[in-house]
Amino acid sequence: MPVYQSKIFIPVLSLLLVSGVTACKSKKTETTTTTARGQAGRPNNLRAEVYVVKAEVFQNDYKASGTLLPNEEIEIHPEISGRVTSISFKEGAHVRKGQTLVQLYDADTRAQIQKLRAQRQLQVKLLERQQELLSIGGISRQEYETTQTQIRSIDADIAFAEAQLRTTRIVAPFNGTIGLRNISVGAVITPTTVIATLQQTNPLKMDFAVPDKYRGLLFTGKGVFFSVNNNQLGNLSGKISAIEPGADVTTRTVKVRALVPNSSGKLVPGSFAEVVIPFESNYSAILIPSNAVIPTTRDKKVAVVEQGRAQLLTVELGERTSDKVEVTKGLEAGDTVIVTGLMQVKAGMEVKVTKVRN
Repeated sequence: MPVYQSKIFIPVLSLLLVSGVTACKSKKTETTTTTARGQAGRPNNLRAEVYVVKAEVFQNDYKASGTLLPNEEIEIHPEISGRVTSISFKEGAHVRKGQTLVQLYDADTRAQIQKLRAQRQLQVKLLERQQELLSIGGISRQEYETTQTQIRSIDADIAFAEAQLRTTRIVAPFNGTIGLRNISVGAVITPTTVIATLQQTNPLKMDFAVPDKYRGLLFTGKGVFFSVNNNQLGNLSGKISAIEPGADVTTRTVKVRALVPNSSGKLVPGSFAEVVIPFESNYSAILIPSNAVIPTTRDKKVAVVEQGRAQLLTVELGERTSDKVEVTKGLEAGDTVIVTGLMQVKAGMEVKVTKVRN
Protein backbone atom coordinates (compact mmCIF):
# COMPACT_ATOMS: atom_id res chain seq x y z
CA MET A 1 0.00 0.00 0.00
CA PRO A 2 1.37 3.40 -0.84
CA VAL A 3 2.40 5.62 2.03
CA TYR A 4 -0.08 8.40 1.30
CA GLN A 5 -3.01 5.94 1.37
CA SER A 6 -2.00 4.65 4.82
CA LYS A 7 -1.87 8.13 6.16
CA ILE A 8 -5.44 8.77 5.02
CA PHE A 9 -6.89 5.46 6.26
CA ILE A 10 -5.65 5.71 9.87
CA PRO A 11 -7.43 9.01 10.70
CA VAL A 12 -10.66 7.77 9.12
CA LEU A 13 -10.53 4.54 11.13
CA SER A 14 -9.94 6.47 14.32
CA LEU A 15 -12.90 8.72 13.61
CA LEU A 16 -15.18 5.71 13.06
CA LEU A 17 -14.07 4.07 16.31
CA VAL A 18 -14.70 7.27 18.30
CA SER A 19 -18.16 7.67 16.74
CA GLY A 20 -19.09 4.05 17.61
CA VAL A 21 -18.02 4.38 21.18
CA THR A 22 -19.97 7.63 21.55
CA ALA A 23 -23.08 6.07 20.06
CA CYS A 24 -22.89 3.09 22.41
CA LYS A 25 -22.52 5.34 25.43
CA SER A 26 -25.45 7.48 24.26
CA LYS A 27 -27.66 4.42 23.74
CA LYS A 28 -26.75 3.01 27.14
CA THR A 29 -27.48 6.30 28.83
CA GLU A 30 -30.86 6.56 27.04
CA THR A 31 -31.81 3.02 28.06
CA THR A 32 -30.88 3.66 31.68
CA THR A 33 -32.87 6.92 31.75
CA THR A 34 -35.93 5.30 30.18
CA THR A 35 -35.84 2.46 32.70
CA ALA A 36 -35.52 4.88 35.58
CA ARG A 37 -38.43 6.97 34.32
CA GLY A 38 -40.57 3.89 33.89
CA GLN A 39 -39.96 2.83 37.46
CA ALA A 40 -40.75 6.32 38.73
CA GLY A 41 -44.00 6.65 36.71
CA ARG A 42 -45.24 3.15 37.48
CA PRO A 43 -43.96 1.88 40.79
CA ASN A 44 -44.16 -1.87 41.10
CA ASN A 45 -44.35 -1.88 44.91
CA LEU A 46 -46.42 -0.09 47.56
CA ARG A 47 -45.76 0.85 51.15
CA ALA A 48 -49.10 0.84 52.96
CA GLU A 49 -50.89 0.44 56.28
CA VAL A 50 -53.33 -2.46 56.60
CA TYR A 51 -56.24 -3.65 58.71
CA VAL A 52 -56.74 -7.32 59.59
CA VAL A 53 -60.40 -8.25 59.34
CA LYS A 54 -61.98 -9.98 62.33
CA ALA A 55 -65.53 -10.94 63.25
CA GLU A 56 -67.13 -8.43 65.62
CA VAL A 57 -70.38 -7.89 67.46
CA PHE A 58 -72.35 -5.27 65.55
CA GLN A 59 -75.44 -3.70 67.07
CA ASN A 60 -77.45 -2.48 64.11
CA ASP A 61 -79.01 0.62 65.68
CA TYR A 62 -80.55 3.60 63.94
CA LYS A 63 -80.35 7.09 65.40
CA ALA A 64 -83.06 9.63 64.69
CA SER A 65 -84.15 13.07 65.83
CA GLY A 66 -87.48 13.17 67.64
CA THR A 67 -89.84 15.63 69.28
CA LEU A 68 -91.77 15.17 72.52
CA LEU A 69 -95.46 16.03 72.26
CA PRO A 70 -98.39 16.03 74.71
CA ASN A 71 -100.46 12.89 74.63
CA GLU A 72 -103.53 15.11 74.33
CA GLU A 73 -103.65 18.86 73.71
CA ILE A 74 -106.50 21.29 73.04
CA GLU A 75 -107.31 24.98 73.12
CA ILE A 76 -110.31 25.57 75.38
CA HIS A 77 -113.05 27.62 73.69
CA PRO A 78 -116.64 28.38 74.82
CA GLU A 79 -119.42 26.91 72.71
CA ILE A 80 -121.56 30.05 72.99
CA SER A 81 -121.04 33.74 73.60
CA GLY A 82 -121.51 34.91 77.17
CA ARG A 83 -120.22 36.82 80.16
CA VAL A 84 -117.77 35.09 82.49
CA THR A 85 -119.14 34.88 86.03
CA SER A 86 -116.46 32.67 87.61
CA ILE A 87 -113.10 31.00 86.86
CA SER A 88 -112.47 27.77 88.77
CA PHE A 89 -108.89 26.83 87.86
CA LYS A 90 -105.37 27.98 88.69
CA GLU A 91 -102.87 28.56 85.94
CA GLY A 92 -100.40 25.69 85.54
CA ALA A 93 -102.42 23.40 87.83
CA HIS A 94 -103.55 19.84 87.25
CA VAL A 95 -107.26 19.51 86.45
CA ARG A 96 -109.52 16.46 86.36
CA LYS A 97 -111.83 15.32 83.60
CA GLY A 98 -115.27 16.93 84.07
CA GLN A 99 -113.97 19.65 86.40
CA THR A 100 -115.63 23.06 85.87
CA LEU A 101 -113.14 25.56 84.52
CA VAL A 102 -115.26 28.58 83.61
CA GLN A 103 -118.88 29.50 84.30
CA LEU A 104 -120.83 31.83 82.00
CA TYR A 105 -123.94 33.84 82.88
CA ASP A 106 -126.90 31.40 82.86
CA ALA A 107 -129.74 33.04 84.84
CA ASP A 108 -131.86 33.65 81.72
CA THR A 109 -131.58 30.04 80.62
CA ARG A 110 -132.48 28.75 84.07
CA ALA A 111 -135.56 31.02 84.11
CA GLN A 112 -136.59 29.69 80.69
CA ILE A 113 -136.34 26.12 81.95
CA GLN A 114 -138.39 26.96 85.03
CA LYS A 115 -141.12 28.51 82.84
CA LEU A 116 -141.25 25.48 80.56
CA ARG A 117 -141.53 23.08 83.49
CA ALA A 118 -144.49 25.06 84.86
CA GLN A 119 -146.20 24.90 81.48
CA ARG A 120 -145.60 21.18 81.33
CA GLN A 121 -147.07 20.65 84.79
CA LEU A 122 -150.22 22.52 83.73
CA GLN A 123 -150.58 20.44 80.58
CA VAL A 124 -150.14 17.22 82.52
CA LYS A 125 -153.03 18.12 84.85
CA LEU A 126 -155.15 19.07 81.84
CA LEU A 127 -154.39 15.71 80.23
CA GLU A 128 -155.50 13.88 83.39
CA ARG A 129 -158.89 15.67 83.35
CA GLN A 130 -159.30 15.08 79.62
CA GLN A 131 -158.64 11.40 80.11
CA GLU A 132 -161.61 11.20 82.54
CA LEU A 133 -163.84 13.09 80.12
CA LEU A 134 -162.75 10.94 77.22
CA SER A 135 -163.78 7.81 79.09
CA ILE A 136 -167.37 9.07 79.36
CA GLY A 137 -167.45 10.69 75.91
CA GLY A 138 -167.22 14.26 77.22
CA ILE A 139 -164.48 15.28 74.71
CA SER A 140 -163.19 14.03 71.42
CA ARG A 141 -160.02 11.93 71.12
CA GLN A 142 -158.52 14.70 68.95
CA GLU A 143 -158.56 17.15 71.86
CA TYR A 144 -156.95 14.56 74.09
CA GLU A 145 -154.18 13.81 71.56
CA THR A 146 -153.56 17.55 71.02
CA THR A 147 -152.78 17.94 74.72
CA GLN A 148 -150.39 14.97 74.53
CA THR A 149 -148.58 16.62 71.62
CA GLN A 150 -148.22 19.86 73.53
CA ILE A 151 -146.61 18.03 76.46
CA ARG A 152 -144.09 16.36 74.12
CA SER A 153 -143.33 19.74 72.55
CA ILE A 154 -142.66 21.26 75.96
CA ASP A 155 -140.39 18.31 76.81
CA ALA A 156 -138.37 19.05 73.68
CA ASP A 157 -138.11 22.74 74.62
CA ILE A 158 -136.90 21.80 78.09
CA ALA A 159 -134.24 19.45 76.65
CA PHE A 160 -133.04 22.22 74.34
CA ALA A 161 -132.84 24.75 77.16
CA GLU A 162 -130.97 22.30 79.39
CA ALA A 163 -128.46 21.71 76.58
CA GLN A 164 -127.95 25.47 76.36
CA LEU A 165 -127.49 25.56 80.12
CA ARG A 166 -124.74 22.94 79.90
CA THR A 167 -122.82 25.05 77.38
CA THR A 168 -122.55 27.86 79.94
CA ARG A 169 -120.38 25.56 82.06
CA ILE A 170 -116.98 24.90 80.46
CA VAL A 171 -115.39 21.70 81.79
CA ALA A 172 -112.08 19.86 81.30
CA PRO A 173 -112.47 17.09 78.67
CA PHE A 174 -109.58 15.01 80.11
CA ASN A 175 -107.05 14.96 82.94
CA GLY A 176 -104.14 17.26 82.30
CA THR A 177 -102.24 20.42 83.09
CA ILE A 178 -103.85 23.72 82.17
CA GLY A 179 -101.82 26.64 80.91
CA LEU A 180 -102.10 30.40 81.25
CA ARG A 181 -105.60 31.88 81.10
CA ASN A 182 -106.44 34.61 78.64
CA ILE A 183 -109.70 35.87 80.19
CA SER A 184 -110.93 37.52 83.38
CA VAL A 185 -114.18 37.48 85.33
CA GLY A 186 -116.70 39.83 83.72
CA ALA A 187 -115.28 39.48 80.22
CA VAL A 188 -117.68 38.74 77.38
CA ILE A 189 -116.26 35.88 75.34
CA THR A 190 -117.20 34.22 72.05
CA PRO A 191 -116.56 30.80 70.51
CA THR A 192 -113.34 32.21 68.96
CA THR A 193 -111.91 33.17 72.36
CA VAL A 194 -109.05 30.97 73.62
CA ILE A 195 -109.56 30.58 77.36
CA ALA A 196 -106.40 28.50 77.93
CA THR A 197 -104.62 25.41 76.65
CA LEU A 198 -104.91 21.98 78.26
CA GLN A 199 -102.20 19.33 77.88
CA GLN A 200 -101.98 15.75 79.04
CA THR A 201 -98.29 15.22 79.83
CA ASN A 202 -98.31 11.68 81.22
CA PRO A 203 -97.63 9.81 79.07
CA LEU A 204 -96.01 11.87 76.30
CA LYS A 205 -95.88 11.12 72.60
CA MET A 206 -92.56 11.11 70.77
CA ASP A 207 -92.55 11.46 66.98
CA PHE A 208 -89.55 10.63 64.78
CA ALA A 209 -88.81 9.50 61.22
CA VAL A 210 -87.11 6.28 60.11
CA PRO A 211 -85.97 5.36 56.55
CA ASP A 212 -88.50 3.25 54.70
CA LYS A 213 -86.02 0.35 54.37
CA TYR A 214 -86.40 -0.29 58.11
CA ARG A 215 -90.20 -0.60 57.96
CA GLY A 216 -90.06 -4.39 58.22
CA LEU A 217 -88.14 -4.14 61.50
CA LEU A 218 -90.66 -1.83 63.17
CA PHE A 219 -93.74 -3.01 65.03
CA THR A 220 -96.13 -1.77 67.70
CA GLY A 221 -94.73 -2.37 71.17
CA LYS A 222 -91.06 -2.31 70.11
CA GLY A 223 -88.88 -0.53 72.64
CA VAL A 224 -86.87 2.57 71.77
CA PHE A 225 -84.35 4.60 73.75
CA PHE A 226 -83.81 8.35 73.83
CA SER A 227 -82.18 11.22 75.68
CA VAL A 228 -83.06 14.90 76.10
CA ASN A 229 -81.23 18.04 77.21
CA ASN A 230 -77.79 16.59 76.44
CA ASN A 231 -78.58 13.44 78.43
CA GLN A 232 -79.13 15.36 81.69
CA LEU A 233 -81.95 12.97 82.63
CA GLY A 234 -80.02 9.85 81.63
CA ASN A 235 -81.12 7.19 79.17
CA LEU A 236 -84.90 7.01 78.84
CA SER A 237 -87.14 4.55 77.05
CA GLY A 238 -90.54 4.22 75.43
CA LYS A 239 -92.54 1.91 73.17
CA ILE A 240 -93.75 2.35 69.61
CA SER A 241 -97.50 2.96 69.60
CA ALA A 242 -98.20 3.68 65.92
CA ILE A 243 -96.49 3.66 62.51
CA GLU A 244 -97.56 5.81 59.57
CA PRO A 245 -98.84 3.47 56.82
CA GLY A 246 -97.17 5.42 54.00
CA ALA A 247 -93.70 6.87 53.43
CA ASP A 248 -92.97 10.52 52.71
CA VAL A 249 -92.45 10.89 48.95
CA THR A 250 -89.72 13.51 49.41
CA THR A 251 -87.58 12.03 52.19
CA ARG A 252 -88.58 8.34 51.78
CA THR A 253 -89.02 8.08 55.53
CA VAL A 254 -91.78 6.67 57.70
CA LYS A 255 -93.20 8.65 60.61
CA VAL A 256 -93.20 6.67 63.86
CA ARG A 257 -94.83 7.53 67.19
CA ALA A 258 -93.84 6.17 70.60
CA LEU A 259 -95.41 6.58 74.02
CA VAL A 260 -93.10 7.75 76.80
CA PRO A 261 -93.96 7.56 80.54
CA ASN A 262 -93.64 10.88 82.36
CA SER A 263 -94.95 10.30 85.87
CA SER A 264 -92.19 12.48 87.34
CA GLY A 265 -93.14 15.39 85.09
CA LYS A 266 -89.50 16.13 84.22
CA LEU A 267 -90.06 15.71 80.49
CA VAL A 268 -91.49 18.77 78.76
CA PRO A 269 -93.58 18.75 75.56
CA GLY A 270 -91.74 20.34 72.67
CA SER A 271 -88.29 19.12 73.76
CA PHE A 272 -85.83 17.71 71.24
CA ALA A 273 -85.01 14.02 71.67
CA GLU A 274 -82.12 11.94 70.37
CA VAL A 275 -83.74 8.59 69.58
CA VAL A 276 -82.02 5.21 69.21
CA ILE A 277 -84.00 2.38 67.61
CA PRO A 278 -82.27 -0.96 68.33
CA PHE A 279 -82.40 -3.64 65.67
CA GLU A 280 -81.03 -7.20 65.65
CA SER A 281 -77.41 -7.72 66.70
CA ASN A 282 -74.92 -9.47 64.40
CA TYR A 283 -72.37 -11.38 66.48
CA SER A 284 -70.06 -12.20 63.53
CA ALA A 285 -70.11 -9.02 61.48
CA ILE A 286 -67.24 -8.05 59.19
CA LEU A 287 -66.38 -4.39 59.75
CA ILE A 288 -63.61 -2.47 57.99
CA PRO A 289 -62.56 1.22 58.03
CA SER A 290 -64.79 3.29 55.77
CA ASN A 291 -61.81 4.78 53.93
CA ALA A 292 -60.71 1.29 52.79
CA VAL A 293 -63.59 1.08 50.30
CA ILE A 294 -62.77 2.01 46.68
CA PRO A 295 -65.92 3.21 44.88
CA THR A 296 -66.23 2.49 41.16
CA THR A 297 -68.92 3.25 38.62
CA ARG A 298 -70.38 -0.26 38.92
CA ASP A 299 -69.59 -1.54 42.38
CA LYS A 300 -67.44 -1.20 45.49
CA LYS A 301 -63.98 -2.75 45.78
CA VAL A 302 -61.48 -3.42 48.55
CA ALA A 303 -57.72 -3.92 48.16
CA VAL A 304 -56.34 -6.87 50.13
CA VAL A 305 -52.85 -8.32 50.55
CA GLU A 306 -52.43 -11.94 49.44
CA GLN A 307 -48.94 -13.51 49.54
CA GLY A 308 -47.35 -10.07 49.60
CA ARG A 309 -49.21 -8.72 46.59
CA ALA A 310 -52.32 -6.55 46.20
CA GLN A 311 -55.61 -7.98 44.98
CA LEU A 312 -58.86 -6.07 44.29
CA LEU A 313 -62.05 -7.74 45.58
CA THR A 314 -65.63 -6.72 44.85
CA VAL A 315 -67.66 -6.37 48.05
CA GLU A 316 -71.23 -5.66 49.14
CA LEU A 317 -71.76 -3.19 51.98
CA GLY A 318 -74.32 -3.03 54.78
CA GLU A 319 -74.73 -0.55 57.60
CA ARG A 320 -72.25 2.13 58.63
CA THR A 321 -70.94 3.46 61.91
CA SER A 322 -69.06 6.69 62.50
CA ASP A 323 -65.78 5.24 61.15
CA LYS A 324 -66.51 1.73 59.87
CA VAL A 325 -68.72 0.00 57.35
CA GLU A 326 -70.21 -3.49 57.41
CA VAL A 327 -69.19 -5.86 54.59
CA THR A 328 -71.93 -8.37 53.93
CA LYS A 329 -70.22 -10.18 51.06
CA GLY A 330 -66.70 -10.38 49.64
CA LEU A 331 -64.49 -10.53 52.73
CA GLU A 332 -63.79 -13.06 55.46
CA ALA A 333 -62.23 -12.88 58.90
CA GLY A 334 -58.44 -12.92 58.59
CA ASP A 335 -58.24 -10.96 55.32
CA THR A 336 -55.70 -8.12 55.31
CA VAL A 337 -57.21 -4.95 53.91
CA ILE A 338 -55.10 -2.05 52.60
CA VAL A 339 -56.20 1.27 54.13
CA THR A 340 -53.61 3.74 52.74
CA GLY A 341 -52.18 4.43 49.29
CA LEU A 342 -55.38 3.31 47.58
CA MET A 343 -54.90 5.80 44.73
CA GLN A 344 -51.73 3.98 43.64
CA VAL A 345 -52.72 0.38 44.33
CA LYS A 346 -52.99 -2.01 41.36
CA ALA A 347 -53.71 -5.71 41.14
CA GLY A 348 -50.54 -7.78 41.44
CA MET A 349 -48.48 -4.97 42.92
CA GLU A 350 -45.99 -5.94 45.62
CA VAL A 351 -47.06 -4.54 49.02
CA LYS A 352 -44.80 -3.75 51.94
CA VAL A 353 -46.79 -3.41 55.18
CA THR A 354 -45.64 -0.44 57.27
CA LYS A 355 -48.26 -0.65 60.03
CA VAL A 356 -51.14 -2.89 61.13
CA ARG A 357 -54.09 -0.85 62.39
CA ASN A 358 -56.38 -2.01 65.16
